[in-house]
Parts: sequence; C-alpha cells; structure tokens
Amino acid sequence: MHRIMIVGAGNGGTAILRLLGHASKWQTVAVIDIKDDASGIIEAKKMGIQTGNDWRSFLQDSIEMVIDVTGDHKVFEELRATLPKETMLIPGGFAEIIVQLLQEKDYYIQKLQSFSKRQQIIFNSIEEGMISINPSGIVTFFNQSAQRITGISMDEAIGQHIDVVIPNSGLNRVIETGQAETNQELLLKTGKKIVTSRFPMLDEHSMQIGAFAIFKDISEVVSLAEEITDLKEIKTMLEAIIQSSDDAISVVDEQGRGILVNPAYTRITGLPPEEIIGKPATTDISEGESMHLKVIETKKPIRGVNMRLGPSMREVIVNVAPIIVENELKGSVGVIHDVTEMRSLAQELNKAKTIIRSLESKYVFDDIIGNSEEMTLAIEQAKLAAKTPVTVFLRGESGTGKELFAHAIHSESNRHYEKFIRVNCAAIAENLLESELFGYEDGAFTGAKKGGKRGLFEEANGGSIFLDEIGELSLNTQAKLLRVLQEREIVRVGGVKPIPIDVRIIAATNVNMEKALHDHTFREDLYYRLNRMPIYIPPLRNRLQDIPQLVERLLTKLNREYGRNVTTVSPAVIPKLQSYNWPGNVRELENVIGRAMIFMPISETEIHERFVQISSNQNDFAENDKALKIIQGSLEEIMHRHEKQIIEQALETCQYNKTKTAHMLNISIRSLYYKLEKYGLA
Repeated sequence: MHRIMIVGAGNGGTAILRLLGHASKWQTVAVIDIKDDASGIIEAKKMGIQTGNDWRSFLQDSIEMVIDVTGDHKVFEELRATLPKETMLIPGGFAEIIVQLLQEKDYYIQKLQSFSKRQQIIFNSIEEGMISINPSGIVTFFNQSAQRITGISMDEAIGQHIDVVIPNSGLNRVIETGQAETNQELLLKTGKKIVTSRFPMLDEHSMQIGAFAIFKDISEVVSLAEEITDLKEIKTMLEAIIQSSDDAISVVDEQGRGILVNPAYTRITGLPPEEIIGKPATTDISEGESMHLKVIETKKPIRGVNMRLGPSMREVIVNVAPIIVENELKGSVGVIHDVTEMRSLAQELNKAKTIIRSLESKYVFDDIIGNSEEMTLAIEQAKLAAKTPVTVFLRGESGTGKELFAHAIHSESNRHYEKFIRVNCAAIAENLLESELFGYEDGAFTGAKKGGKRGLFEEANGGSIFLDEIGELSLNTQAKLLRVLQEREIVRVGGVKPIPIDVRIIAATNVNMEKALHDHTFREDLYYRLNRMPIYIPPLRNRLQDIPQLVERLLTKLNREYGRNVTTVSPAVIPKLQSYNWPGNVRELENVIGRAMIFMPISETEIHERFVQISSNQNDFAENDKALKIIQGSLEEIMHRHEKQIIEQALETCQYNKTKTAHMLNISIRSLYYKLEKYGLA
C-alpha cells in the first residue's frame, strides 16, 4: 500500500483527502497545514490520520508520495529540495485536475444510474408484462408485471435462457425471422392464458440485438368485461330503485339541466318527466331559488330548504347533494319531501310520543345528580326498593325530584318493560279522581262512556303507578286506595265485581304527613301501608355541593330546549348559587339558569353573574313586598307591564339590535316591531 502525505489542508487538500479515502491501494498517513482549524485538518482527525503544522517532522516515515496543494511556490521548492529522490512530489494543480476529472466521472456515472433507475421504475409501473432477450436467447430484462403474471421472480429469470423461463415464448422465432408477431394467445405452464406481442430489437444500424415481448393476462380483461356487465346491472338496479322510491327524486347534470325524475316527483309536483328532462333546474320552481344550481356552484350539500314547486305551488322541503365522481363534479341529486305528508307524520309521531310518555318511564338512576351524603343515601335506598315489589313512599319538598326517583325505581325494577302510569292526585278534580283511578261500569253516572272505562290502576296492571301529591286525596278515595294495597284488587265505580291487579305503587308527597295525621286529614292505616319503604329526598339547601353538577346537567337540557350553545358558567356564578336558600329546590334552580340563558346574548357561550337573577336571603322580605306591590290591576295589565320590562331588558342586552332581540325572545321581527310600537319603545 502506497503511503501519501498531503501538504495544504484547504479546499483542494480536503478534496484530495476525500478522494484518497475511497482508494484501496493508497494510504494517507499525514495531513499538514499551518492552520489548526483548516477543513482538511479537521476531517483528517475524524478519519484518524495524523496532522501537523510542519511537514518536515513526518519525513522520517517512509513517505512514497507528497501532494502539495498549498499553492505556495516557495513551499513546493523547499519540498523538492528536501524530499528523498525516491519520494514522488506532485504539484497541487496537477492533483486538482485529477480530482476534477474523477468528480466528473462520478457525476456522469450517477446520472446514468439515475436514468437507468427511472427507466426501470417506468417499466416496473406498467401493467403489462415485459421480457427482453439477447441474440443468444438469454433473458436480459424481466419487469415486475412479468413476475406477477408468470409467477417467476426476476432473480430466477434474468440470466436464464428464455426456453427455461417460458418454453413456448416464441421469442427465439422472432430472432430467427426478424418478424414481429402481434396479439398471440399463449398458455403458460401455470395454466394462465395471456395475449402477447413480440418484436425484434434493432440498434441504430438496423442490426438485430435481441427480441422483446409485451403481454397481458386475459383473465384481467375478462374480469374487466365482467365488471362492466356488473356496472350495467347496478345502473339498471339503481334506476329501478329510484323509479320505485316513495321519495321524490330529481337529478341534474353539471350544467344544471334535468336528466332524471321519478314518479314520486311527478306525483308531488304535478310535472311530468318531459317538462323537466333537458330543461334548466329552475323550470320546476314556483317560489324560491334553485338548490341544484347552488350545490353545483358550491359543491356542498344543502339540507332542509323550504320551497314551492310546480303549477300547484306545492310546499316542500328539499335536500340536495353534489354528485362527485373521482373528485369531479357530475351534477347533483335532490330528494323532495311533501310538507303536507310530513306534517301528518309529525302529528302521528306526537301522538305516539304522548302515548309512550304515558306508558313508559323516562329516567334512570344515572339521571339523578348528587354526591352529597343525604342524596347518596336516598339513591341507595331507592335502588334497594326497586329490586322488590314493596310500596315506596317518596317524601320531600316540592321541586326536589320525587318524580325523577319514581321513574328511576320503575326503570330499575323487573317491571321496566311494563307500563308506567303517572297520576297527579292534586290535578284531577275530586269528583273525577275516583273514576279515573278505578274506572267505571256502563251507566255508572250521567255522561259515563258506553261500555264503561278501565281505570288507571287497570292500565298499569303488571307495571307501576306513580301517585304524586297523594296527601291531597280525600278520605273517601283514601279508603279505596287502602283496599287496593290490602287486597290487591279494585272495584270500578258503579260495579260490584272486584278486579285483581298486580301493580307496584310509588307514592309521593310534599305534605307534612305527621301534621295531616294529627289533623285527621289522612288515614293512619293508609299512612302505615304506604310508609313501608319511606325515602326522604333532601332539599337543595342541604346539598349545595351538588349545584355544579346540577348546573352542568341543566345546561345540557336547556340548550336542547332553547336551541342554544351555552357550555359553562363563570367562576363567580357557582358561589352565588350556593349562597341562596333555594325554597323552590332544583325546579327553582332550573328556572334561574333558564332565565339567565334567555337574557344573555345569543352569541355568548358562558353565563356571567350579571345574568343570574336570584334574591339573597336578607332581601327575601323586600322582594316579597315588591311582589305584592306589582300585583295591582287586572291580570292583563300585570302581564303587559312584565312583557314591556322583558322587552326593554332584551333590547339593552342585544345593544338595541332588533333582529338579535327578536331571535333571543324567539318571536318574529314583525311581532317585535308591533310590541315596540304598542309599548312606546320604537
């Protein structure tokens, strides 16, 4: 191995150092430069090569070649005078020429390799298989598609004779004849059929240098034909579905001209296909603008737009969506719903919801909010009661959530698939309550329904009945209810035959039952029957720590009811709410939060303290006196005063923007202007 010393570690010396680093027969033993921070010195240290500032100190080593790249003639002369005769001295200029030539050689080699690599990528990206052979029949090229189709790898094919790789390829024949053969079927040894074309390869002197074949698996073509057939069948099926759909459908192309409508569309609009197909999308509109054109313009779907279509100006709701195929707009499709039919369905749905609400419970224990000790105890007692058929007596102030507990007990019991009947004993007139609870026979009283009527206890048979405000029952009705609890049977009004029932009774009251017993307004025997499983629901003032959770749940509920998006309350609101006594309990809390949401700007998502209107304990009496002063005049006058005050507050909150004010109050802008003029606020 030849030993070399480089004198001068600038750019030229660094380039020569790197070049020699790739040589196997040359070893750089030292790099010299007067500057310790020269680039060549730094790189030599990284490569483990000796460095120094004076070349003379390295002459004792057997140096066979010295390359001077200092560019200093004086240094070159000193080297030539000092070096032994057997040591070769190469000037830097000559070395730089060699470096430049080698670098150009590397550049062109890399360029050729890059071109060859790109060419290989292109050939490997082609779906068709490609094979080439030299005049001796040796495979010189075999792309990835050829590998996929034949099942033979590139490594196995390249360098082998074509008769070994594909025995009946026909490429040898092309070399012999020099004639191309196109679109020839060939059966591979794997059983696949291919279609192949073979061509002779000629150089620039028209001399044959080999043969080339390109081929495609016929099964792929057959598969494509089957896909086309399937697409035609799908198209036919989709057209049949559209034509048989009860929803009115219209389709336009990217220019907004009609290309398809179904019979349901004609039925709703009164327009036959010939009046729509090929016509502008505005043809069927009698009131409003074309949603098809808007969707084509924006490429975004539009839903729930009210319009009037056809000569009869039929009121409809339209949903329109763009038709996009491979990121290209092809048109739009609209689905039209008749508002008349929708209103009819909505009425039926409301009726169904009313029936369901009367038959099913709506809440479960997860809907009950509270981590306080008293509330946790009440929930645990209710869960235990739910697992047994025992009569449950819910005690608590108004607004504490007794009905919520009743729902949850039924939902948790083994009767949850049966009916849940709710009865507000205080809301039904005394003379009707007995017949409502126990039913009546035919002719039991004047106006009785022919054939009689089942009572609520019979309706609840197998399920649960919730008797709210049970403390308001008359003594006569209490006696009949006691019979139900004792005998598990009822007797209809005007009847004599007892009817057995299986009903879980959940009773509730906010009345002081002990005082009612003392005043003889409630029967002791009924009280003890009901009081078998008493559950006391604590008032809100005894569980103020639950207020943050309650507020969070109320925000979700009221957002849904008011169509708002209030997400939180400001930090000062919770302490304010926890400082109040809450005589109205959770129901009053809901009213306070609801009022705050009404009066806050529609764009805000946080309830601030100024919108939370509650009276402090020390001002309760003043507020009561104020309320007494307000109740002066007729009901209509009182309502007008309050309505005017609410509108004034809403105007101030919305900075006197009438459109925002109308939206906040959930009234039309026309109604707002009428009320402003009425109260002299315009």
